[in-house]
Amino acid sequence: MTLRTVTATRYVTPLREGGSLPAIVEADDQGLYVLKFRGAGQGPKALIAELLAGEIARACRLPVPELVLVELDPELARTEPDPEIQDLIRASSGLNLALDYLPGAVTFDPVAWQPDAELASRVVWFDAFVTNVDRTARNTNLLVWHRRLWLIDHGAALYFHHAWDDPQARARQPFTAIRDHVLLPFASELAAVDASMSAPITPGLVAGLAAQIPESWLCGDTPFATAAAHRQAYVDYLLARLQSPHAFVEEAIRARSALV
Repeated sequence: MTLRTVTATRYVTPLREGGSLPAIVEADDQGLYVLKFRGAGQGPKALIAELLAGEIARACRLPVPELVLVELDPELARTEPDPEIQDLIRASSGLNLALDYLPGAVTFDPVAWQPDAELASRVVWFDAFVTNVDRTARNTNLLVWHRRLWLIDHGAALYFHHAWDDPQARARQPFTAIRDHVLLPFASELAAVDASMSAPITPGLVAGLAAQIPESWLCGDTPFATAAAHRQAYVDYLLARLQSPHAFVEEAIRARSALV
């Protein structure tokens, strides 16, 4: 699936959760989106993780709001009274990433709303695969909207790319942080969902997603001579992580056994 590109026409309001200061913006298609700024402290790597992880989740039939590329004109900063927001908009000129805004959605509460075992297992499998450290009881990054669970905010996933030290070795490692996953107590079918979750993550899918990473997000202090080499490194890492046996699944099963 090719991501749509829209143009931000109005900055609506900041969302002051976390340190990246995302915002609700209106775009030229009259839609409202939660915009993740390229110029935020986490930088473009967070947007790359958001794009790759979010679209892999969608390919695996997990509910994720639509992701779009957003063209941001620094002139929007002129109408904002907050100097911090002005600086953020100017630093994010060009392509950014946004999620479709889900009006009226509420934060997932595992006491009030418990997912079935298959869905919980699929979400835990996915987060272990993309090494998402940000789905804990403290910060679930899950919403309930129209009585359905939705996955949001994957900027903390794929944390290997903050160092690029031997990514192939990293790809074969388990993900011990899965022990803190908010849905792990409900994920009793991890072994059963392994094959169906792996199947959609084909070389063609991963290469196609990597090709959609804007070149402006791939520049800067990296060990890669070209943007193509940078994209290929993501492809190689994700496909290596998918090779059997799946250490990340085995680790998740061990972690859940320790809870019982």
